Amino acid sequence: MTGFPERLARVRENIARAAARCGRSPDEITLVAATKTQTDDTIRQAIAAGITVCGENRVQEFTAHLAAGAYQGASVHFIGHLQTNKVKYIVGKVELIHSVSSEKLLLAIDRQAEKLDLVQDILLELNLAGEVSKSGLSMPQALPAARLAAELAHVRLRGLMCIPPPAAGPGKNLPYFEKLAQIAVDIRNEMGDNRADVVCLSMGMSDDYQDAVSAGATHVRLGTALFGPRPPVPINFGREF
Repeated sequence: MTGFPERLARVRENIARAAARCGRSPDEITLVAATKTQTDDTIRQAIAAGITVCGENRVQEFTAHLAAGAYQGASVHFIGHLQTNKVKYIVGKVELIHSVSSEKLLLAIDRQAEKLDLVQDILLELNLAGEVSKSGLSMPQALPAARLAAELAHVRLRGLMCIPPPAAGPGKNLPYFEKLAQIAVDIRNEMGDNRADVVCLSMGMSDDYQDAVSAGATHVRLGTALFGPRPPVPINFGREF
């Protein structure tokens, strides 16, 4: 059976090939290991194998892993849906929040960061396909939200993130990735002194990350490609608080 080190090596090889095809360096792409439902020991083994960034989807899992010291040796990004009443568990404890899906959430993050006297790095999440089942800003909302972020003292907009529909085959999600990259260019052109900060494109998951790399992804969020089929939620996590 293929183990984690072998899957990690295969993913890195695929990223390198996809980058080479479009004249990029694989060093430009951050591999975020999506650790949803993984155990403390699995996370520790992934970090020991070379993972440097873990991505958490759920607040309760994040806080449990953090308390157990499971992330030692890696940084943590929050990549899942975040409710405004839970920002206190995340702000200042993760390097980057990928999933800022509304101006309301953006303001809540800024208020919490102000309380902690820090600046929280964030990405704006866009719902490019207009899927009602997913959170995220619409395309017309993206620039106003970016302008608001630029006005806030305790958040720093680093870029954009998207979760397109499940890939129906190779290349099927490429238009979404290319659209996100273009929106990022448009936003950068409007950001004045803040434009140098807006450099991140978080896009691409296990089924479509090579297409995302070809479209300019700087962060790919992979779970199944690294860990295999996702296990059920461990009983000790319980319900989301």
